[in-house]
Amino acid sequence: MALIEHLREFRNRLGISLLALAVCVVVALIFRETVFDFVKRPYCDTQVAREAAEASGRGCELFAFNTFEQFSVSLRVSLIVGVLASAPVWLYQLGAFITPALHRKEKRYAAAFLGASLVLFCVGVTFAFLTISRGLQFLLTFGGDGIVTLPSIQSYLSFVTLTLIGFGVAFLFPVIVLFLHFLGAFPARTMRAWRRGMIVAIAVAAAVLTPSQDPFTFMAMALPLYALYEGCIVVARLHEKALRRRAAVQPGAQDLEQLSDDDTSAIEDGPSPL
Repeated sequence: MALIEHLREFRNRLGISLLALAVCVVVALIFRETVFDFVKRPYCDTQVAREAAEASGRGCELFAFNTFEQFSVSLRVSLIVGVLASAPVWLYQLGAFITPALHRKEKRYAAAFLGASLVLFCVGVTFAFLTISRGLQFLLTFGGDGIVTLPSIQSYLSFVTLTLIGFGVAFLFPVIVLFLHFLGAFPARTMRAWRRGMIVAIAVAAAVLTPSQDPFTFMAMALPLYALYEGCIVVARLHEKALRRRAAVQPGAQDLEQLSDDDTSAIEDGPSPL
């Protein structure tokens, strides 16, 4: 395809993605109250929120401290929901635009790593959503009984958004480790030798990525990440065993696997031993 044809295809796929995003954002705005009830659930599950709801008799409440806060928060929540809901459309359009330039082996690896990334990101977000109420309970009661916290919609949404994104990004860690392993830069023996260093690195990353800095959220991120690192070691060992087994059955298979689709295999100039 000529450059203008690539640009035309990119424009069409971008238009479809933006149209799907706009439709999902509008639908999220229409059902914003239901979305807010879902977003408020971690806060409403805390003991502080339950006691405040019983005292007021109005149920679980968040507060707005300026005129435009409810409107701006509604737009932010609708945009986040729209991006997530339209993800199948714009991810497909992105893949359809990129994959024709990839070789067969590259397509296979790209599909595997993309699928694993999506699954792990969703697992991280789900894990964060299920455990975020514990961190909120710690933060809301840390000052003692003499302090009453009035959580605003803006601050609460920022806290929840950063926590979910932080967990989702952190759970992509095994994808990076295995990607380096399949490139040959991070063998299983190196993974085992770097265990202590990885414990420190995971602890530092968890301390940086958790917006609340409370110990429960810190442990909720650090422990699963180290478990995923141990899982990467197991996968790497199994992969290396499979390569050795294949090399024993078919000598030179590992070298051939490193060749790209554009490279030619070596040709023997002299006669074979047979």
